[in-house]
Amino acid sequence: MTQSTAAAPTKPALPVWVIILAAGTIVGMAMGLRQVMGLYLKPMTTSLGIGREPFSDAMAIANLVWGLAAIVTGAIADRKGAGRVIVVCALATATGLYLMYAARTGLELYVSGLLLGLGVAGTGVTALVGAVGRAAPADKRTAAIASLGMAGGIGQLIALPYTHLLIETLGWQKSLLVLSATALLIIPLAYPLAGKPLRVDTGVKPQTLTEAFGEAFAHPSFWLLTAGFFVCGFHVAFYGVHIYAFAADKGLEPWVGTAAFMMVGVANIIGTYIAGRSTKVVERRVSLSFIYFARCFVFIGLLYLPITPFSLIALSTVLGFLWLSTVPLTSSLVAIFFGTTWMSMLFGFVFLSHQLGSFAGLKLAGMVYDATKSYDFMWWISIAMGLFAAAVHWPIRERPVARLKMPTPVAA
Repeated sequence: MTQSTAAAPTKPALPVWVIILAAGTIVGMAMGLRQVMGLYLKPMTTSLGIGREPFSDAMAIANLVWGLAAIVTGAIADRKGAGRVIVVCALATATGLYLMYAARTGLELYVSGLLLGLGVAGTGVTALVGAVGRAAPADKRTAAIASLGMAGGIGQLIALPYTHLLIETLGWQKSLLVLSATALLIIPLAYPLAGKPLRVDTGVKPQTLTEAFGEAFAHPSFWLLTAGFFVCGFHVAFYGVHIYAFAADKGLEPWVGTAAFMMVGVANIIGTYIAGRSTKVVERRVSLSFIYFARCFVFIGLLYLPITPFSLIALSTVLGFLWLSTVPLTSSLVAIFFGTTWMSMLFGFVFLSHQLGSFAGLKLAGMVYDATKSYDFMWWISIAMGLFAAAVHWPIRERPVARLKMPTPVAA
């Protein structure tokens, strides 16, 4: 009789820090390009003579496609590696930005939004969270994933003044050509993430894609996590796209909206770092409930405080601490529940809910504003949804499924 033992974990071909640095740079560029779209709302709609609803709808389409495509790009990245996904989606981003430059109607904006959504689906956090999660040791996984969220904040911090300067010097149309060329710089960064993911023999029976979905769909905490992430998408998409127009409607100078959202990026870096470290002392579900509950106070402030440059920047800074800090907590819960084999794909499904929330937030914001010429009703909806998300995260159980607790016996 021979005795079988689990194989020792195989080290990745490159050091973990190289993988994290490459993934973080890609995420920073992708998320930065995504977050600057709000700068184009007023100049583009004014120049083209269209209302805010078509532009908001185009961004809603981008977010919806991002969510739908994230499941596919995540599955491909988990099975074949993230490198080829990154290259294809970087090209989609560059093409989408070019089509936005060339757009003259709402329909053309919709096509641009579709490509932009596809692009960030393969270059944002969702496609790369699995690669980073597999590369990092289990006890450092949440912190490693948090670095992607921090990279997104750094990308936003750089992209906003960069794009604002381009718009001021070249005009909104030509600036989009420069952004399109910038997106192509993502392609060479795909090299450290190329190649099929290494499989580690843990003594647990490998899952097929169908089995992974079946297990996740039968897990109550997975559905609670998915429902809560819908609210995150609603909040960040609405705020990120419409904050500039909100500031302008209050009679503030254009720099105020840009500065406010830059402070979201600065505070997000700190908030995401804290979230990544907090898991050593606080359960993830508790932190998530706190984050969503705390966001409500920011929206109350936007309703009742006098909107001045100081108040808007201060409230945006507070919101920044609560911005992408949900990502490492949410994605690491997926890894705790089901392991890392299908992590990008399963987190992609949770992220689909996030993007459905983004679509709803942007679609509703455009409709509400064009109907009422005010964002007040949107702030109230955001408050109600924040309370809902805080409530649904509380019952989550932070423990692995039975399959991971009981390794499959090895036949003699």
